[in-house]
Amino acid sequence: MGISFGSINTGLPKDIVKQIMEAEKIPLKKMEGRKEKVNAKKKLVDELIGLVNGMRGDLLASGNARSLRELTVNTRDDLVNVTVDKNKAEPGTYQLEIVQLAQKSTAMTSGFEDPDNSYVGVGYIQYSLPDGSSRDIYIDSDNSSLRGVAKLINQNNDAGVTATVINDGKGTDTPWRLIMSLKETGDEQIADFPYMYFVDGEDDFYLEYERKAHDAIVKVDGFEIEVDENTINDVVPGATIDLKKAAPGDEFSITIGEDIQAVSEKITGIIEKINAVLGFIKTQNTLDEKSDTTKTLGGDITLQNLESRIRSVIFQQVDTAQGWKRIGDLGITFNRDGLIQLDDKKLDAAIAKDYNSVSQVLTGWFPPGSEGKSDGFIDDLKEVVSTVLRNPDGLLTNRKNTFQSRIKQIDRRIEQKQRTLEQKEKNLKNKFARLESTIAKIKNQGAGIAALGAGGPNPVTQLG
Repeated sequence: MGISFGSINTGLPKDIVKQIMEAEKIPLKKMEGRKEKVNAKKKLVDELIGLVNGMRGDLLASGNARSLRELTVNTRDDLVNVTVDKNKAEPGTYQLEIVQLAQKSTAMTSGFEDPDNSYVGVGYIQYSLPDGSSRDIYIDSDNSSLRGVAKLINQNNDAGVTATVINDGKGTDTPWRLIMSLKETGDEQIADFPYMYFVDGEDDFYLEYERKAHDAIVKVDGFEIEVDENTINDVVPGATIDLKKAAPGDEFSITIGEDIQAVSEKITGIIEKINAVLGFIKTQNTLDEKSDTTKTLGGDITLQNLESRIRSVIFQQVDTAQGWKRIGDLGITFNRDGLIQLDDKKLDAAIAKDYNSVSQVLTGWFPPGSEGKSDGFIDDLKEVVSTVLRNPDGLLTNRKNTFQSRIKQIDRRIEQKQRTLEQKEKNLKNKFARLESTIAKIKNQGAGIAALGAGGPNPVTQLG
């Protein structure tokens, strides 16, 4: 009878290679699992680095007495606009009175019925500038309208004046006029517009009105000063005052003070960034029987080290002109949750009482006779941040690099294992293919033998 080998020649499962390879891939899956856990920890370190970088940003933005400080201005906004340089201005109150605004030399021509079609004629305008030089502007027939004259004046960079066509709004038949103005204001910027010569015009073209330039007159704390423009610098230290309108006899004040709210908000922002870091550490270290420490940083010495450094700065004393102080003197302390809390009222009161003292606690100062600045709380905290983020040996940077190195190491092993498995799968397929071929040949041979045994009458019987 024939030889039987099952459903296929070898009698083995059709997916035997796949089954063998699945078993061979178990170590590979374990490596990928380890990589996933290391990568999860690296992502947490990246998140922590981001939080520390955020803290550094606020520290740098308010890292010295000038950048921390903010000033507020109270004054008559209808009369002046005041901007202050917080690096130069000092708190104080100043009394001002705007007697007159500075003005520039201006002249206005006679009126015309239309700005574009009225014909002023052909001729020239002659005037003298404050430096004693004179200018002649020639008007041809192609530009003999009011707008044409204005265009020729304005396109001449050497003219020293500007021209504008306006409607005087008086409701007459000839409301359109040309105004010529010198660019600068002040007593020394007087221009003379003595002569205009035009012929063949439809109407007379002449200067009907003229206004002389003069200085602004301002009283500061009762003393009168003159300035050649309507923007005043250095009268109030560190302040730029733009005069809006004259109000003779109407004295008003400009009060510059410390902006307590703005400074308090900056300090609050710093505390919030510190708490973001401390809160992250607290969350990672909150462990129970369900916590998977293989994917978190719970108990990591890096977190303990960072938290210890931050706490040390919080409790550290700093040198000020009033002696040794801590930020606790400003209302900044730890709460029961291990985070920093800020007593807004205590901080605001300290700023209102003595901003310089608060600034020294936070940003340090230059003690008399010393060669450098003593460090404040922000300086000490910036040093901690710079140290832990320093490349390549900073606390957090080094921890991140360690995880990256582990991931690369596992990646190399996975790659090597994958190459080995690919070659093994190829070899197995070849082996089973050869086995199938061999079994097929044996099977065919068995079928031939069986055929011989079943064919025709027995030759031995025939011989009898």
